[in-house]
Amino acid sequence: MNKEGFRTKILQNRKRVLWLSVVSAAAAALLGYFGWKNGAFLPHWIFWEGRSIQDTTVGYRIELQRRRVSVFAGEKEIWRSPGEIQVQDVMSCDIDYDGQDELVLLCWKIGRFGEHKPFWIKEDEKKWSQHLFVYEYASDGVKPKWMSSYMGADAAAMTEYESGRGQKGILLTDPAGKVSLWKWDLWGFTRQETEVSFAVFGDLIAHEPIYRYGLSEGFDFLFEHVGEAVEKADIAVLNQETPLTPEPGSYSDYPRFATPDQVGETIADAGFDVVTCATNHMLDQGAEGALFTRDFFERRGVECLGIGEEPYELLVKNGIRFALFNFTYGTNGMPAPENMPNLVHILEDEKRIRTELGKARREADFIIVFVHWGTENAAEPDVFQKKWADVFLEEQVDAVIGTHPHVLQPFELQTDGNGHEMLLYYSIGNFLSAQPQKSCEKGGMAHFTVSVTENGCKITDYGLTPLRIEWEEGGKFVTKTKTNEGNGVWIQNKLFAVWQWCDRDNRLRSSLRRRVRTGGGCLAERCGYGNGRSGIYGYGRIFLKNRTFCKTCARTGIYLYGKRRCNVPAADG
Repeated sequence: MNKEGFRTKILQNRKRVLWLSVVSAAAAALLGYFGWKNGAFLPHWIFWEGRSIQDTTVGYRIELQRRRVSVFAGEKEIWRSPGEIQVQDVMSCDIDYDGQDELVLLCWKIGRFGEHKPFWIKEDEKKWSQHLFVYEYASDGVKPKWMSSYMGADAAAMTEYESGRGQKGILLTDPAGKVSLWKWDLWGFTRQETEVSFAVFGDLIAHEPIYRYGLSEGFDFLFEHVGEAVEKADIAVLNQETPLTPEPGSYSDYPRFATPDQVGETIADAGFDVVTCATNHMLDQGAEGALFTRDFFERRGVECLGIGEEPYELLVKNGIRFALFNFTYGTNGMPAPENMPNLVHILEDEKRIRTELGKARREADFIIVFVHWGTENAAEPDVFQKKWADVFLEEQVDAVIGTHPHVLQPFELQTDGNGHEMLLYYSIGNFLSAQPQKSCEKGGMAHFTVSVTENGCKITDYGLTPLRIEWEEGGKFVTKTKTNEGNGVWIQNKLFAVWQWCDRDNRLRSSLRRRVRTGGGCLAERCGYGNGRSGIYGYGRIFLKNRTFCKTCARTGIYLYGKRRCNVPAADG
């Protein structure tokens, strides 16, 4: 072959290669387009459900297979989901309270809007987005009811939600596991708040040195160091131990308290939502003092618990209905009037209290009991407290917060045999008082979060922020948070009835430098940093100073500062 022929051959090969490249690129682009058009590049976290369900309105059968939904009347297919949508999940339920089921699709389509766009949108986006589509059943088929625009949130799972009091909606769980609640209104689904945070403070006892200082300098000092926590909480609660009075000549200290009503004014101004007033001192000034206290707070928009004929109060926040109870063990022998035997709620008639808790369980999503009980200055709960805690757990109370001992006692999450959980603070101690005992200077702010979940309203976070009462020059008593130890939280070591510091790395610091044999459990109950459930667990594991830990501590000898001697192999380190 001469040079000219060889050159021609090379050119022809180059053209062939170029042509094949162009054809391959075009084919790849075409395949990519059809793959994109059919949802091949949707997010990897999507789980495409397959299910068969029945509607309760006309008896249709709904089948979800291969991202398409079909509705059957008997064996006849009467409707199929549009080809331009990819169906991730389906449910049939009455979401608009009309007594008829609707067909709800969690689906994907190209573009953020349906057939009708907002007037300011000139052209829809050319990418996939997630939607909720709702259809109505009819005798002759299925008809569109509501086609959502892009929801603004990714949903990895969809489940039906119905509260104990009949409230309905849809729970969407995002890829990270966070749950959001969507409820139907006149215009479609709207996203609801699904969490309510609580901050609960212990006994406010305005002894004479406290109210004398306040009458001279003003009462704003009462909450100057906890105001941010009160403001941040969705519901802030305080135990108002003593009755209020508007009469300066009636102000009094222990044993028959009468507190200036300026204290109540400061409580309301600080932003508290609820005060608990069923205490052993609430009848110190008779029925008149108790009724004045209740009316004083209610006129200022503060819910006053524990006084009056109603056994509990219902409070709704972020769509969650709470039943709030408040009891005291007694009133120091001061009787209620014969015509108002339940003026102050007493923790004594078990049958009646069980009945009231059962009624509340049917009316509310979540039950909280605030209870004034226990032995003063005792670091551990007594028999009376444990007996009533068992009653509350049996009646499926969700949270119990105790006061009256004036000192901190343990808190824990209890579970009954059916899996019901109850958060129990035996005592959160004093918020503010002038009691001389050193142990009465330490109290705590109980904080917890109630969230809507697939299994109803549950506690998803809890803990306790330690507080300390301090005296300052000039006769000022103040309550401060114990935040001078750096980043972390305090935990209660039941073995020694002391508080110890747990820092961000879940490491334990203590002045105790001797070896601790734990016997039947680990050294500490819980290091509640972060979500209140991480760190140091009884009967589980203990993080040591050198960050080693042993998963099996029931038969272990442990040194606080990092040395350990296990009778079983260490799980790590």
